[in-house]
Amino acid sequence: MEGKTTISFANVCANYDGRHDVLTDVSFNISGGAFYFLTGPSGAGKTTLLRLIYQLHKPSNGSIKLFGQDCDNISHDEISQLRHKMAIVFQEYSLISHMTVFDNVALPLRVRGFSNDKIKKLVTKTLEWVGLGKYADTYPMELSGGQQQRVSVARAIIIQPSILLADEPTGNLDDENASRLMELFIQMNKTFGTTIILATHNKKLLDTYHFPVIMIENHHVAFSGTGNASDFDISRKWKGPKPQSQNDFMEISKQFENIGNS
Repeated sequence: MEGKTTISFANVCANYDGRHDVLTDVSFNISGGAFYFLTGPSGAGKTTLLRLIYQLHKPSNGSIKLFGQDCDNISHDEISQLRHKMAIVFQEYSLISHMTVFDNVALPLRVRGFSNDKIKKLVTKTLEWVGLGKYADTYPMELSGGQQQRVSVARAIIIQPSILLADEPTGNLDDENASRLMELFIQMNKTFGTTIILATHNKKLLDTYHFPVIMIENHHVAFSGTGNASDFDISRKWKGPKPQSQNDFMEISKQFENIGNS
């Protein structure tokens, strides 16, 4: 599953407004297809690390490479191209309240200029996979918290990103919905080969799903644990109705490839 280096940090430091470093001398390489938890005390720098990867924040020192491309002094257009390969899922869902579930999920495709016919096919299949097919015409505020979070995951899946960054995505969810969300991420990792970094402070989540961990403490980063999604039997943890089959998820992938090549 894992391939060549997708994310590379070399002696990276990060601060805000020239104040004390949030992260100091951070160096690591993450291979394509890896699945990592990101953890540490509140305020340790988890969100800052994700922002650095997504190019929302520039390091004060050191260098970052994404997909082998050096991110020092790259143009706005080049950053946009890199972001087309990445997606973020936030704890607070970040859905647009006046748009339907369908339109929220379709937004990334519309930004990329896909036709309405192609958008309809892909959004419909993706909503079915996350178990929300019948809610396409519903507005976010009419959904439960767990359903809203699955909409945000569908919006991330729709572009089939090479890197998925999730910032405390289960923080507002109960155990059942957290388990459902983890299943979606794991299937995405296994089927698409998506590199996933999931920030969490939830010890129960860390103890249940034995993925390697990136720990941030005292401005520094350390790694622990081994394993990936392919090694973990999720079936005994799933507490709700399963998504559509993995074959259906593969069909989503093929449809996306067909859209991209047309």
